[in-house]
Order: sequence, then C-alpha cells, then structure tokens
Amino acid sequence: MKVVIFAGGVGTRLWPLSRKHTPKQFEKIIGDKSMLQIAVQKLFPEFSWEDIYISTGKQYQEIVSAQLPELPKENIIVEPEMRDIGPAVGLITSLFAKKYPDEPLALLWGSDHLVKKENLFRDVLRAAEKVVLQDPNRIVFIGQKPRFASQNLGYIEFGKQMETVGEFPLFEFLGFKYRPYLSEAEKFLKGGQHAWNLGYFVTTPKFLWQLFEKHAPDIHKKFTEINESFGTKDYEAKLNEVYPTIEKISFDNAILEKIDPKQGFVFSVDIGWSDIGAWEALKEALSETADENVTKGKVMLEDSKDTLVFNFTNQLTVGIDLDQILVINTEDVVLVCPKNSVPKIKKLVESLSGTENENLT
Repeated sequence: MKVVIFAGGVGTRLWPLSRKHTPKQFEKIIGDKSMLQIAVQKLFPEFSWEDIYISTGKQYQEIVSAQLPELPKENIIVEPEMRDIGPAVGLITSLFAKKYPDEPLALLWGSDHLVKKENLFRDVLRAAEKVVLQDPNRIVFIGQKPRFASQNLGYIEFGKQMETVGEFPLFEFLGFKYRPYLSEAEKFLKGGQHAWNLGYFVTTPKFLWQLFEKHAPDIHKKFTEINESFGTKDYEAKLNEVYPTIEKISFDNAILEKIDPKQGFVFSVDIGWSDIGAWEALKEALSETADENVTKGKVMLEDSKDTLVFNFTNQLTVGIDLDQILVINTEDVVLVCPKNSVPKIKKLVESLSGTENENLT
C-alpha cells in the first residue's frame, strides 16, 4: 500500500507560530520533532520510505526534503500552485492511476494531526487495505470515535456493521455531517453512529480516477492533458501551464459528497486522534484534565488553570491568575487571548495584509 500525507496548508489558527513561510506542519510544536516528522513517524515500522509520499506546495519542497532526508526525492509530489485539496488529490490520483492503478492507496489529510495510539492506527490502515483488496471499487473511511461533542469537526455517519476485519468492525457508510450545532453534536455523541471525519481514507487510484471522471469531468480532463506528457521532458512545463487553470475546490465538494454510499465503508476507532491545527485544540490534546495547564519553554504559572503558554524565546514568560487563556510568545509577536477567541485569530492575520505588519503573516 502507498500512503500520501498532505502538507500544504498555511495554518493561521496557530499564528503567530505558524506563518506563510513556515507553516505549522514544519514547526516543533510538540517535543523536538516537527509535526510533519511526527506524522511520518507514526507509519513506521509498518511502512517503508519508498511507500510514503508527501504532497506539498512548490514553496515548501526544500523544507520537506530537509526535514525528511530519508524520503526519496521523487516521493515529494509538488503542486505548482495551491488550488485547494480537490486538485491536490487529482494530481496524486492521475499519477498513481498510471503507476499503481490497483494498489491500495491511503490518503491522509493534515500533517499537523496527533495520533497517540500509533500501533492501532497502523493496524486499522492495514484492515482498510484488506477491504480494498477484496474489492478495488471501494473507499474505506477511517474515523475517530468522538470523545466529546465537537462543533468544529466534521462527522461521518455510519449504519449497520457489515463484517469484522481483524479486530475492527466495518460499518456501512451513510454520509457526512459538517460542523453541527452543539445540540446536534451531543446527539451524535450519544447515538454512537457518527465518527469524527479525519480525512483519512483508503481506496485504489484506478477507482478514484473513475470518480474524478464521473463527478469532476473538467478536473479529470485537465489532468488527462497533463499526463499525456508524463515521463517526458515536457511534463513539468505542462504541469506548470495547466495546473493553475484548474478550479479551486475542496475534495469533499468535488468527489466525496457525490459518491454512491454503497461504495463507502467506515471504521470508527479510538486512535487517540487530535487535530492540533488551533491552539485550543492543542490544549485539549496535551492535557489530561480540563483544568490542567500546558506549557512549553521558559514559563512560570501561579494560581492559573486551563491555560496554555508556549514560549519560543529565551525570555521568561510569567502568568498569574490566568483562567482559560492562551499565551504564545515568539521573537516578534506575543499573542494573548481567551481560548474561545481562537476563531478571531484568522481574521486578525488577514487584516495585517497591506499594513506595516504584513511581514508577520
């Protein structure tokens, strides 16, 4: 099985650590490894470097190579221009449909995800591979059993159990639910028929290419044009010419929302997954209890609770009587806000464009 990890996002919700030139996936947020390195590490020893691919933007190609020196250079798949996840998956699909059409392919969104139960994660990937090997015209979604009623995550709805693969029950796929209201999320949690949608799934390139042809014919046509030059000296020029003309669209909107539910299957597993793409999510992922403080660097806290303080400088950061507060201290920016104000960070960063502080984005 081949595994592709997507590492092209900017990550403004983790500003001021995550910037355009050094997005969150390349930063050492947890321990002494970048999030990209952690994302790749969780695949070993089950997978080899030859079977792992990174999808990223042209501007990040050198960073990926530097952080993953063991990764074969040809396993870095570069988008000439950021066109959202739909075209990014289209590029992967068109290439793999030529090279490995019937070999199971795992696509993993988010190089900034934390998976605590790595052995279980590798096992469920292999279970999904078995399902696809039985029938290559399937797509198997791997979801996280919800730990709480999250309003900020998408959900996969599943139905009856179809079979057991290894130790994992395999369910029929019913559809997606996006960022529900709190009351609806609470029903999902109690009902037990929904999993958090991680953007992890396994299928075959050939089947995925057929889905593009059926549901996104314009995208399929453009990649067909690009691939006519695949393996020749003209390929890169053709990719650079055509790729920027492809519609910006999410993969969900282009493909997943349109598939026949009978072609989908779901594993709902507690793999200890967290999306740490925002500071409050990182706080939840790293703390054992809600009131526990989470710190990094030179930090002192007194009479404080449910607070995250990350200090990336040599200066001591001190907090007193803090409650549900985030403090991020970098060399050129200090961010202080309540946990529930994180959604405002993106708007603030966007407002810096065209100002004297644009360099801080």
